[in-house]
Amino acid sequence: VQLQASGGGLVQPGGSLRLSCAASGFILDDYSIGWFRQAPGKEREGVGVSCISAFDGEKDYADSVKGRFTISKDNAGNTVYLEMNSLKPEDTAIYYCAASVLSDCVLDRNEYDYWGQGTLVTVSS
Repeated sequence: VQLQASGGGLVQPGGSLRLSCAASGFILDDYSIGWFRQAPGKEREGVGVSCISAFDGEKDYADSVKGRFTISKDNAGNTVYLEMNSLKPEDTAIYYCAASVLSDCVLDRNEYDYWGQGTLVTVSS
């Protein structure tokens, strides 16, 4: 099981980015996928930014990103996306994607079994 996050970069406040999480070695639809972040100088947050469940694609978001971030899944491409709009400086972090064997979407990092390397998002003017 391998996950690779990409798509990070430098963006101005109010801007947008789309992150990708490419999965290999397993069928994406068999796992729930979550996005987590770690701000500079801080520990990785225990509560995820967003997640999408296995099979039925149920979604959930942290309150801090609701209405701004959208998670989606491309089963054919074995990739999960995180569309981030109206970005704020406090969104600056390394973003990680992770896979859980649970079929339900959960935002608790302790429920995730496989982690990919992160991608850095910097929101600054």
